[in-house]
Amino acid sequence: MKTITSFFFSLHSLVILFCVTADHGVSGEGTSIVFTTLGRLDYAFDIFTLPTDRPPTISNEIQITDGESVNFNGHFPSPSSTSSLLSLLPNQTLIQTLLPTDPPPLQLIYVTERDGVSSLYYDVVFPDSPTSRSIGRRSALEFPDRVQFPLLGEDLIQNKISMKDRPNLAGDYLVYISTHENTGKPRTSWAAVYSTELKSGTTRRLTPYGVADFSPSVSPSGILTAVASYGAKGWDGEVEELSTDIYVFLTRDGTQRVKVVEHGGWPCWTDESTIYFHRRGEDQWWSIYRAILPVNGEISVDSVVVERITPPGLHAFTPATSPGNKKIIAVATRRPDTQFRHVELFDLDKNEFIQLTRRVSPRTHHFNPFFSTDSSRVGYHKCRGDGNAQPPTSLSSESTARSLPSRRTMTVSLSWTSRVSTLFRIDGSFPSVSPDNDRIAFVDFPGLYIIDLDGSNRRQVYGGNAFSTAWNPVRKGVVYTGAGPEFAPVSTEVDIIAVNVEDPEKIVVKKLTTNGKNNAFPSLSPDGNRIVFRSGQTGFKNLYIMDAVKGEEGGLHRLTEGPWTDTMCNWSPDGEWIAFASDRENPGSGSFELYLIHPNGTGLRTLIESGSGGRTNHPWFSPDGKKLAFTSDYAGISAEPISNPHHYQPYGEIFTVNFDGSDVRRLTHNSYEDGTPTWVPKFIRPVDVEWPVDRPRCEFEDLHWLNEMPKPSYRYGPSDLGSNKVQCGARF
Repeated sequence: MKTITSFFFSLHSLVILFCVTADHGVSGEGTSIVFTTLGRLDYAFDIFTLPTDRPPTISNEIQITDGESVNFNGHFPSPSSTSSLLSLLPNQTLIQTLLPTDPPPLQLIYVTERDGVSSLYYDVVFPDSPTSRSIGRRSALEFPDRVQFPLLGEDLIQNKISMKDRPNLAGDYLVYISTHENTGKPRTSWAAVYSTELKSGTTRRLTPYGVADFSPSVSPSGILTAVASYGAKGWDGEVEELSTDIYVFLTRDGTQRVKVVEHGGWPCWTDESTIYFHRRGEDQWWSIYRAILPVNGEISVDSVVVERITPPGLHAFTPATSPGNKKIIAVATRRPDTQFRHVELFDLDKNEFIQLTRRVSPRTHHFNPFFSTDSSRVGYHKCRGDGNAQPPTSLSSESTARSLPSRRTMTVSLSWTSRVSTLFRIDGSFPSVSPDNDRIAFVDFPGLYIIDLDGSNRRQVYGGNAFSTAWNPVRKGVVYTGAGPEFAPVSTEVDIIAVNVEDPEKIVVKKLTTNGKNNAFPSLSPDGNRIVFRSGQTGFKNLYIMDAVKGEEGGLHRLTEGPWTDTMCNWSPDGEWIAFASDRENPGSGSFELYLIHPNGTGLRTLIESGSGGRTNHPWFSPDGKKLAFTSDYAGISAEPISNPHHYQPYGEIFTVNFDGSDVRRLTHNSYEDGTPTWVPKFIRPVDVEWPVDRPRCEFEDLHWLNEMPKPSYRYGPSDLGSNKVQCGARF
């Protein structure tokens, strides 16, 4: 297991600025929280499908979803659920007109992120209707005969905003993951399985409280559900393979829950007694395993037979099965000869692979396959854009990310009641908004940038590497930042600089620190006269206060002292408090918590405890000083990391908390990395401003640990479950 030892967000990667509109404004007006998120718009995922009865070609790959949203993790419903689904649709006349087609329409249930909020949708697409057949249209973007419909009611989508994931349909019941319930315990996952009856909208939690469940799969009869679960042991910071076990319970109410496999994830039924799943073996290859449950007698870990199915020599994960053909499964793979993730079939009788997506789009990642109930089609999601950039293989994770070209990103405005609409698109991190609420300062490694609040007039005001920004509330047009390398040792020189951007024709840069140490994260007092910042002057990073104009020449006041790291400070609007993050409870561990202290050094108290090994950072006061926004792994992790593209820290979410430490509230729910929030005393009106530069899409990376192919520790022989029969070619 590997963990991230620092919660400084991935500054070398490009991010998305978001805005959360809150109800804590000035004189009744709304306020906004602007923050960064990594990667979302790079994905541009859509769900595609290929037939299994003929050679895979571009012409027979069909794009099912709409090409507009981020669409992923699909599920083909069984014919027995069709009538229940169609009865929910508003336009019954259209359905009755188009339904009697031959072949029947493609039906899909899937996860979609529309305007930044995750929900579950049902699509009906008629690829061979008279209209589309007459002109040979294949793309979902061109289907005139399409129906889209949300499967969850407004209450579950808006008032209970959450991450919805891996939907299954059993008769009238939709089974899925949601993260809308707070566990009440720091650093525990909110992911749990829920069941919603489509006709009534009645929702029931199937996961016991105190437990985290992931990746549900409903058996062919609908009676049983299998999940990857922590049980009660909880999350300990894994970002590669989660230490989950496989549990099975009754779908109707979550009872008769029993552990059937130790060490496994992403379960998938092929019949009522057989489950396929993935795990990383002792030889470090991700492989598919089969668990055979006893037909009669007690089911337990001891009575379940586990067999390894796919051989070493390649990574295979996220299996998919179908009752329509028990001799073939679908898997996602990473082979040593490619940097891309692909979907392949595996013949269980012949122990050989049959390639699918590599023959259609070899330089694009493909994720999380799923079968139609008759096994005639395999679905998956991939980026609908221009393919993936191939990153250098010889660089470290930080330098690899730095070498990638710029990516298109987007900013979204999200209301306190979870209504979301597009704001504008921008590349950057560490945003802060000017006192006049008309400009945003941010960094985009390298460089410090200014942009108008409507997304226009982007300009660089400092060309060196910088991170963290803060405006002087009194001196108009003065922005402060830490100039120098990020993620640097305490002895590395980083300086606080002031950049006067008021006159675009004459940018003035002034260096405020002269000690040659690591000085960063400036925050201004409300009167604009003083700066609190972190500095490594004594060999440890502690907090100091200096004059906002004279800098160190005007003298230093040491605010905190100790052999630990105090950082990411923010001055309260009334000037009475400074919030900051610190690892003082366990110095050097990477575990940060939030603290408050008076500017004179008194009144130190803990605001947020992170739990064992937790990471809580980047505090920022609300305009009225009654709340703080921050970023944290407080809610653990929300999905199996291997089911997603690479994220350095897939657990970062934005939260708010009252000044007294009460009412911790989660604002973001996703598997992305969210951070560096700043609270703005203004409602930022949602607009949609496309970035004027045409940039490549889909330049994201696969999981970094999949790049390191294991070396065999012994010679595999014929007894090693098909290891002598692996074939890269297709049988078509």
